Amino acid sequence: MEKNKDKLGCSPKNKQNEEDGENTGGVLIKLSDVTKDYEIGEYIVRAVDNVSLRINKGQLVALKGPSGAGKTTLLNLIGGLDKPTKGRVMSFGLNISEMDEKSLAIFRLVHTGFIFQNYNLISTLSAEENVMFPMDLCGHPLERQRKVAVALLRDVGLEERREHLPIQLSAGEQQRVAIARAISNDPPLILADEPTANLDQETVNLIRVFFTRLKELQKTIIIATHDDLLIELADRVITFGDGTIVGGS
Repeated sequence: MEKNKDKLGCSPKNKQNEEDGENTGGVLIKLSDVTKDYEIGEYIVRAVDNVSLRINKGQLVALKGPSGAGKTTLLNLIGGLDKPTKGRVMSFGLNISEMDEKSLAIFRLVHTGFIFQNYNLISTLSAEENVMFPMDLCGHPLERQRKVAVALLRDVGLEERREHLPIQLSAGEQQRVAIARAISNDPPLILADEPTANLDQETVNLIRVFFTRLKELQKTIIIATHDDLLIELADRVITFGDGTIVGGS
């Protein structure tokens, strides 16, 4: 992987104190009257509609609801991948709704691991290089990057496939690489969008085991899922529909 000379400076020593949630009574994520609209031609589509939500540090929260309900948009707002049209998103004591793009990029690298339904691997990088990529952006030494990447790929059963490109991997293998990449910087917050959708049973079982481990490590985890066994792991289950919370707590 070509060495990135423009590092973002998000080394562990600069990491925001992970006890920030305790400053607000254990609340790590707080959404206040959050709305997200998208313009599609002449129409305005409201994906998230005036949502207020608090999530405590160390909770595993499952978001369930039909496709198109707005779950993915909500995860993107919580993770700083998108900004609300109205309202405020507080995360780790910071108002990420008002951050500029560079600050948001650093914030995401340090605090949040994303697991996407469509994997979002970099097609020109090997499995090992994909896992190393977030660490490279943070400026970790190359030796540490490789050590962590190999260990994580071993954990997901892909040590022997670490030099393969995404196109040479099955869907389940790509999702395993994506999970390893998501936790390579040891983020305190994990956001997952349908992580077990359309995957082989072996990968589904492995992902469930991984989330069990992450929960034991007191990571804060928010999963959009239809997987009943992942929902059973949750401390809270929130039902989302038509862009708003319609059930759960």
